Amino acid sequence: MTRAVVLTSGGLDSSTCLAMAVEKYGAAETEALNILYGQKNDRELASAKKIAEYYGVRYTLLDLRQIFSFSNSSMLRGSTEEIPEESYADQLKKLGGEGTVSTYVPFRNGTMLSSAASFALSRGAEAVMYGAHADDAAGRAYPDCTPEFAEYMGKAIWEGSGRVLRLEAPFINMTKADIVRKGLELHVPYELTWSCYEGREKACGVCGTCRDRLKAFRLNGAEDPIEYERFPEDL
Repeated sequence: MTRAVVLTSGGLDSSTCLAMAVEKYGAAETEALNILYGQKNDRELASAKKIAEYYGVRYTLLDLRQIFSFSNSSMLRGSTEEIPEESYADQLKKLGGEGTVSTYVPFRNGTMLSSAASFALSRGAEAVMYGAHADDAAGRAYPDCTPEFAEYMGKAIWEGSGRVLRLEAPFINMTKADIVRKGLELHVPYELTWSCYEGREKACGVCGTCRDRLKAFRLNGAEDPIEYERFPEDL
């Protein structure tokens, strides 16, 4: 029996979310749903599978590449844009303090959660979980990570499922540093995770998500166990 379906990417946030789900529902009643959406790197896909294997949960990879193929997000294969090597704060400054960044994939979380809801209902689950957090929501860099989005999406899933399926976003009001703190308590195998937007041998260290990850570990007085090509001087 499945009680919870967790959207997993192989990254720090979703892996911590999966650990929480296993703690709450048990490995036998938790499933990991990974999405292929045309991302530039395959490292996160491999990491998602490794994390699922580590926790002993069922793993499914769903192909949604076609629906995102019309976007020019710098996250996607075929994009003409480069992934920015700067913090989200600096990217938002260029947008006047608010707006979507180039790595935002149009309504990605909305599409993924809708698919996850359908998948979860077919499994007889009672909850869909995803790892959106306050840092990604800041300045609406990723508007499908905001508390407002989670609230309305949660209502849509609840009503659209016949009031049997909940959306759980346990980190919606937490920072990435808060998530790392929780993950360290749960002994999440962060060495298996991948957050970098690039797909090279080592994490680049300078894209927005690498910077956020490194900062989160530093704020917890902990060392990030993955390898980096370089470290930002302004961290």
